[in-house]
Amino acid sequence: MTSTSSTSFPHAHSALAAHGWDEDWADAFAPYAAQGLLPGRVVRVDRGQCDVVTADGVVRADTAFVTPHDPLRVVCTGDWVAVDPEGDTPRYVRTYLPRRTAFVRSTSSKRSEGQILAANVDHAIVAVSLAAELDLARIERFLALAWESGAQPLVVLTKADLVPDPVTLAYLVQDVETAAPGVPVLSVSAEQGEGLDVLAAVVSGSTAVLLGQSGAGKSTLANALLGEDVMGVQAVRDVDGKGRHTTTTRNLLALPGGGVLIDTPGLRGVGLFDAGSGVGQVFAEIEELAEGCRFHDCAHESEPGCAVLAAIDGGELPGRRLESYRKLMRENQRIVAKTDARLRAEIRKEFKRRGALGKAAMEAKRGGLR
Repeated sequence: MTSTSSTSFPHAHSALAAHGWDEDWADAFAPYAAQGLLPGRVVRVDRGQCDVVTADGVVRADTAFVTPHDPLRVVCTGDWVAVDPEGDTPRYVRTYLPRRTAFVRSTSSKRSEGQILAANVDHAIVAVSLAAELDLARIERFLALAWESGAQPLVVLTKADLVPDPVTLAYLVQDVETAAPGVPVLSVSAEQGEGLDVLAAVVSGSTAVLLGQSGAGKSTLANALLGEDVMGVQAVRDVDGKGRHTTTTRNLLALPGGGVLIDTPGLRGVGLFDAGSGVGQVFAEIEELAEGCRFHDCAHESEPGCAVLAAIDGGELPGRRLESYRKLMRENQRIVAKTDARLRAEIRKEFKRRGALGKAAMEAKRGGLR
């Protein structure tokens, strides 16, 4: 291949800027430009091939060189890649640039593997339909993965037109804000255009990914932001408020005001994958309270001097939040322990310690009854 410097791509920089290309990406790509490879961003992956947007338009390329056994290292939507120049048939993706952020969940298999859903995302939009009862625990789960990815989470309550009473809508927003400290919460109606201008302003000039269950209104919301009916929309079942998978692949689409949007299929399973810090950010108030506990390893169950339990007793912290925190922390521990022998040993040791404490407490109780 002929040697080419990254500065030889001035039109590539301007053409790709709408998809997030900047000087930092250009610097990272320089070694590949010197090999004659072209920069591009993956807009769709399927069946061992992918669509890549380049300065010359969208090209189809084979991913055979970027499909390792580790599912976290396969090329995905949102990656910046180096592809063969025009004339090579077939074209191949030769490598991808180091990711700034990565949205990862655990696979549905019993193996301790992660699945990458989107890369280089700035905003993670968690879409939640107001057509069904709010599931705050599921929102917290999505937010844990979003924080762990490195992106800024945002909760969007869709179908706000189905809640015509402003007081009721305000209470629903408040409930979600309580479950999402530090996260903006917007209510929107794609049908009536309410709240879309605020959301469009937030994601303008950035890469945003739409996440949520089937029937959350993601495709309708995507069409509203894109200004045209790009994504197909299906009706939601009246029986349970659930929808079918309208989107079947992850697609990266250019927004009219600048920036891009990645629409994803509805996620039935949202398993954590080494998301300890993400869980900590979702439950920041609990971790802050825990600093005031008498014991540094307080489990917030029955220990004396527990600041978390005191906050629940005083009405400052909902008991539901602590239960959700415990559940996500346990789940995340199990995932990490599958690949960390030392952590597995520590967990077994902790179980034994708590078992011994429980046994001693029962014996003391029996002794007091005699």
